[in-house]
Amino acid sequence: MENTISEYTKVMNVCREIFKKKNEDYGTSWRILRPSSLTDQIFIKAQRIRTIQETGENKVGESPNDAFMAIVNYCIMAIIQLKEKRDFNASLSTDEAISKYDACAKEAFDLMKKKNHDYGEAWVDMRVSSITDLILTKILRIKQIEDNKGKTIASEGSEGNYFDMLNYAVFALILSK
Repeated sequence: MENTISEYTKVMNVCREIFKKKNEDYGTSWRILRPSSLTDQIFIKAQRIRTIQETGENKVGESPNDAFMAIVNYCIMAIIQLKEKRDFNASLSTDEAISKYDACAKEAFDLMKKKNHDYGEAWVDMRVSSITDLILTKILRIKQIEDNKGKTIASEGSEGNYFDMLNYAVFALILSK
């Protein structure tokens, strides 16, 4: 578990740095996006990863690892948007955005530790392609929840699925080293 915590932290630090630099370049223009738009962005990245995995061809140049890092950051943006529903258009300073990012990242890290304990680090023996499929499954679940206006009967809501996708993407990045 110590190795997982160390590797997880390294990956999240890289994702955070990318998020910070993009926020410095673009501001928090992503704040205009509805969670459903972020779900679609995650879908595009995951589908691209799957296509590259299946065909072995990458014509755009962005690596699957770059796409997994984008999934991490889009998941955090979506979680922020869910938590801050009333302020979709409100811009944030880079410091405010990073503070919200860090709060979501900590929550994801804490969840990962709990689930990693209960599942006995099963992800270590998984294929990256299976993780991609799990991310795509979670996306389809979120889309259904969004189509149902957020109502669920027996399932966790969108936020829990975003956290799971974030953690799956981090695991894929660790396994891809």
